[in-house]
Amino acid sequence: MFVQIENLVYQYKNASQPTIKNFSLQLDQGEIIAILGESGSGKSTVLRLIAGLEIPKSGMIVINGKRMVDDRTFLPPEKRGIGMVFQDYALFPHMTVEQNIKFGLRHMKVKQKQERLNEVLELVNLSDYKKRYPYELSGGQQQRVALARALAPAPSLLLFDEPFSNLDANLQMRIRDELKEILKQTNSTSIFVTHDQEDAAALADRTIFLEKGAVKNLKVKSLKAHSLI
Repeated sequence: MFVQIENLVYQYKNASQPTIKNFSLQLDQGEIIAILGESGSGKSTVLRLIAGLEIPKSGMIVINGKRMVDDRTFLPPEKRGIGMVFQDYALFPHMTVEQNIKFGLRHMKVKQKQERLNEVLELVNLSDYKKRYPYELSGGQQQRVALARALAPAPSLLLFDEPFSNLDANLQMRIRDELKEILKQTNSTSIFVTHDQEDAAALADRTIFLEKGAVKNLKVKSLKAHSLI
């Protein structure tokens, strides 16, 4: 098993109940998993726990044979080898596309950085845009830059937090198809959270449903609404 998450429990400081309750998930290498749930169900908190941005009360995370967290271990985010694409893309506005992507490659030599930059720009079809700033790009192009930046260091796992929420419907459909093709081409193991069933069905190999911090054994097709708000 490439990713093994067992019995994660997390409770915010002033909360009366745990936000995440015994969350478990296993992924094979190259698999794309969607976590579907309503707002407040704990989807983004799960991603933050996996990324190391929050510390669980209990539980275990192992990625590619490397223990990230358990009762005696906690690796900080920068040592986990995880890439994350945020809902608002989190691009540096004062940096060009090239500079944004190279930001995560600080430990590479100059020649290696340039080679990797060229590889990921070609992968996301933005080779002609490397000197542009984020404000000069469309929403879809900004998302592809965010993806290229996350892919550049060759992470063991990619995390996506509501990756299509800032795109209009037509662009959303096209971008998610492009994203799936890129993830499969690079054999990237990925988890993304969404409240939209259509996104989950189009992009994920498998979907789980999260309700009040716990995994529910519900088939997505049995849910009536196309999206959860």
